[in-house]
Amino acid sequence: MAVVSNGTTIIDAGALSVSNGKMTLIKSLTASSSASLSFVHGTDSVVLDSTYDNYVFKFINIEGTHDGGHLCIVGSIDGGSNYNVDKTTSFFAALHNEAGTDTQFAYNTSKDIAQGTGRAIISYGTGNGVDESVSGTLNLFNPSSTIAVKHFTSNCNSHHQSDYSCNSYTGGYFNNTSAINAIRFDFDIGTMTTGIIKLYGIGG
Repeated sequence: MAVVSNGTTIIDAGALSVSNGKMTLIKSLTASSSASLSFVHGTDSVVLDSTYDNYVFKFINIEGTHDGGHLCIVGSIDGGSNYNVDKTTSFFAALHNEAGTDTQFAYNTSKDIAQGTGRAIISYGTGNGVDESVSGTLNLFNPSSTIAVKHFTSNCNSHHQSDYSCNSYTGGYFNNTSAINAIRFDFDIGTMTTGIIKLYGIGG
């Protein structure tokens, strides 16, 4: 912490303002044999515009019907009529098995996208057992911008079907200067049997 001449910190002196970081719950969706869960601005009380600069999605114990399903996102600029916005992403993960006999940490080229319109993978494969699920967080920054690309970052932990804890990190951006006004979550195979996704706005 920097100190000014009278012995106080910069924050004490009022030279640095800090956001209160308040999180406001906007919408909570619950999966029930759902092909996908979508958050569309202006629909069913969802806000996804300039009200907040940072939107946070929290997914809680999302379970799927198929072993190895990856949780994915896509974005829309036309209110969910099409989820085909170009995106570029990176993906890496740390893995550790329950037996304590194997650990892995690596970038995964099979799960990234270079200017693609398809699903962006944000989690490692998840088992379909009753105790197997994926949880995590995704941040979407300034989705209403009509000047810049829209960045997002994600961190998830999944219970792999081979009994691994898989902690995955995804970063990327929607490469479009139109506002992103809808986000859809689904598995690349199968459906979501149970789980909750909550949308929050930060600040405001």
